Order: sequence, then C-alpha cells, then structure tokens
Amino acid sequence: MDLLLFKLVVTPLLLLAASLAARRWGEAVGGLLVGLPLTSGPVSVFLALEHGPAFAAHATSGSLVATAAQAAFCVAYCRLANRGWTVALAGAGATFALVAAALQWSALPANGLYLVAILAIALALPRIPNRPARTARLAPPWWDLPSRMALIAGLVVGVTLIAPYVGPEASGVLASFPFMAIILAVFAHRMIGHEAAQQLMRGMTTGLLGFASFFFVLSLTLTRWPLVAAYGGAIVCVLTIQAISLYRMRLPAPCLRSKTRPEGSAP
Repeated sequence: MDLLLFKLVVTPLLLLAASLAARRWGEAVGGLLVGLPLTSGPVSVFLALEHGPAFAAHATSGSLVATAAQAAFCVAYCRLANRGWTVALAGAGATFALVAAALQWSALPANGLYLVAILAIALALPRIPNRPARTARLAPPWWDLPSRMALIAGLVVGVTLIAPYVGPEASGVLASFPFMAIILAVFAHRMIGHEAAQQLMRGMTTGLLGFASFFFVLSLTLTRWPLVAAYGGAIVCVLTIQAISLYRMRLPAPCLRSKTRPEGSAP
C-alpha cells in the first residue's frame, strides 16, 4: 500500500512542477524539464523494488531505445504542427512506434543504443524551429492541472502492473513514451499555437541527452551497486547535464557568438 501511494504522489508532483515551470518560463524550459526522466525514472525505481535490479537493468535498454524514438517524435510533431495538434500527435506517435520497433529488432547492446540516442538527438535539433519564447500569460481552466496529474499517475501504475507480462525492455519503452510532453504540448498547441508546441519539443529534445545518460548509467550500475548509489549516481549525471543545457538555453545568442570569436576579429 505504501508503494502504491508513492506511485500516486511522486510522478504527478513532478508533472505539476514541469507544468508550472512552462507557465512561468515558457515552453522551451518546460520541454527541457519533461526531457528529464520524470515518468520513466520513478517507474524504473518501482521496477527495481518490485522485480529486482536485474529486471530494471534490462528495462534500461527499452528506455535507451525510446530516447531515439522520442527525438524522432519531436521532429515529426514539429513538421506536422501547422496541420493541427491531432494530425501532429498521430504522426509523431506513429513515428515513435516505428523507430522504437526498429531499434528493438536490432538488439543492440546498451552502449550501442546510447550512441544511437546521441546521434538521433544531434540530427533532430537542427530540424526543429528555434523561435523566441512567448511572453503572454494564459489563464488555464481549473481542471487542467488535476487532469494532467491523474493521467500521469494512471500511466505509472499501469506500466508497473503490466511489466511482468510484457517484459523489461517493453516496459522501458512504455515508461519512456513522452506522455508528459504530449500533455504539455497539446495544451500549448491548442491555447497558444503550433509555434509554442514546437518550442516545447525543442526543449524536450535538448533534454534527451540527460535522459539517455541517466539510463546508460543505470545500465552499468544497477546490478553492481546498491540501488541508492546507482540511482543517486544517475540523478547527479542527469542534473549536471540538464543544468548545463538550461544555462546554454537561457544564455542570449550574442553572448554565445562572442565566446566563439575573438574580440575585434572580423565577422
């Protein structure tokens, strides 16, 4: 009962934090936060506690597969965004499924999947528009945040319940499907416009490097270290990467250019 209560509380609170951050600092920052393993991380902990570290370690392969699939999801959503959120979501979901199926069929080891994930992120970012963040503030309906939290709680409970039947790799893929990003993106798309959804997808893609690193660290440590040390090391890794990404995201473009060119040199 205590573990079930933990499932029903922790991940919805993480989604609440990401939603409030998107409202306060814009969709790009919200996307960066949902690029964190806010759903799949807690699911991994629950799998380790309920089915053992070896099961959770195998599930990291599914999460690494899903990282590349998430990058493809973001590109597909952005390319279809001007056709409406329903078309964009359907196309992006189909893209995720195709990429995930292909990588699962390839049966690459964890280090190979990690390299594929990094390559997918590097290829995806230039294909996602990078426009200025919005400045307008919206008044969402009262049911918005409670419904988001209820949806994500149902996802966490559902994935951990079916995990023994679908296997660890499939559990990792399901847990890493971008449900949080979808919830935030669809709201932004409907209430603000497709450019806001694109910015959220760009932020999410930027955050996927930390996501992939989190699960790659777990793949190396879950069966070798105590659970606290394994998850602690993975958390330190992902937070370090995300802090650097956030710093670079918030840094004005002229500052970035000045660091790449000596003062007084020709443009």
